[in-house]
Parts: sequence; C-alpha cells; structure tokens
Amino acid sequence: MIKGRIHSIESMGLVDGPGVRVVVFFQGCNLRCAYCHNVDTWNLEGGNEFTPEDLVKRILRFKPYFSKGNGGVTFSGGEPLLQKEFLLETLKLCKKNGVHTVLDTAGCGVGGYEEILKYVDLILFDLKHSDKESFKNLTLRDMKESEKFLEIANSMGKKFWIRHVVVPGVTDGDNHIKKLASIIKNINNVEKIELLPYHLLGVNKFKELRVPYRLEGIPAMDKDKTKEIEKKLKDYIMKI
Repeated sequence: MIKGRIHSIESMGLVDGPGVRVVVFFQGCNLRCAYCHNVDTWNLEGGNEFTPEDLVKRILRFKPYFSKGNGGVTFSGGEPLLQKEFLLETLKLCKKNGVHTVLDTAGCGVGGYEEILKYVDLILFDLKHSDKESFKNLTLRDMKESEKFLEIANSMGKKFWIRHVVVPGVTDGDNHIKKLASIIKNINNVEKIELLPYHLLGVNKFKELRVPYRLEGIPAMDKDKTKEIEKKLKDYIMKI
C-alpha cells in the first residue's frame, strides 16, 4: 500500500494558485534554502501518514467551496516531488474527481516527472536563483535537478506561474534580474510572475529547531521595492 507523509493541510488558501484552494504541505525537502519559512518540513520522517485515498477524501470535503471559484488543490511543501509514488496516485485520484491540480515546486525531486506532470494543471515554479554557484550558496544543493525538471515540464507545454524570493543583497541585483529574465523568457506558457519579498517570519522556527540561520542580520525586503524590481524584470523580459 502506498503511503505518504503530510506536514499540514490548509483548507482555504488564497495565494497558492487560482481561486480558493486546499493547500497540502508535503513533508520532506532536499533543499536547505537560507530563507526557508517551512524549515519544519525538511525532515522526511515528520508529519502524519496518509494513503492517497485518505488524502483525497480530505480534499473532497472542501470541493463545494473551491469548485465554485475555479479553485482546487495545491500540493506544496517541503518538496512534493520527493514522494513521487504517493504524489502520482494522489494526483490521479484528484483528476478522477474533477479537481484542478497545482504543483508548487522547486523541481528538486527524484524523477518520474513526465508521468506526474500528466495530472498537473499548473506549476508554481520556485525559481531559486539565476546561476549554478548562487543556487548552491542559497540552497546548499546542486541546480541540475531543478533544471532537469524545468526542461521536462517546459517540453510538455505545462502552464507556469513563476515565483522568486527577493532578498536584500542576495537576489535583488540588476545583473541577477537580467539573468532571471533570460531564464523566464525561455519558459513556455508563463501565465504569471510573482516576486516575493523576503521576510523574517520563519526565523523563530530555525531557533526552535536549533538550525543555524544563515541570513542573520539581513532585514526584511521592502514590499514597494519588490514591486519595482518585479516591474523591471517584466520589462527586461519584454525587451529580450
């Protein structure tokens, strides 16, 4: 019997895809992002155990709410792609029940992407950084798997929302934004681009779990400045 581990479930999500959504946070992540606000999802052994059937039953309880406004379910984390068999079976059951599916991912899973993506309507792609060295500095992991996933999803013509966290002095530089523009320009079917301001809401989780916080002393990113950078990014994309 296939089972997976789930960190938590949010029943009325409004920012993780179109409409009102059930957001399922998978347990386990192989990235170690310096700004992570879900550090408690890193450990694959945490959370609660579900079968795909049990999880979809939970999701379908909220179908009367999310189906009216073009909503659905978003699988987030952690990194959902690490639990590929469980994710695949859950996605299949969702589609059988007419549920719109979104995958929120950095693309750093363990393969099986082509089969999984057959049942995904939209990808929220977390674009961590614009080059290999900076990606590794930020996440402590290699960029290759993320690039592999992106290439496969792009070749399948999947719809994308691109997300990128803007950290003062780390991901707000003009050269970096130009590189991001070049990457995004080569992705087909990008419906939306969101730059997210770095915040300090996850710092206490690092302290509670006794995990060193590598961005100590860096202030939260100004929201208005983030909007200016987002506009600049979109302008660069138009000019390429």
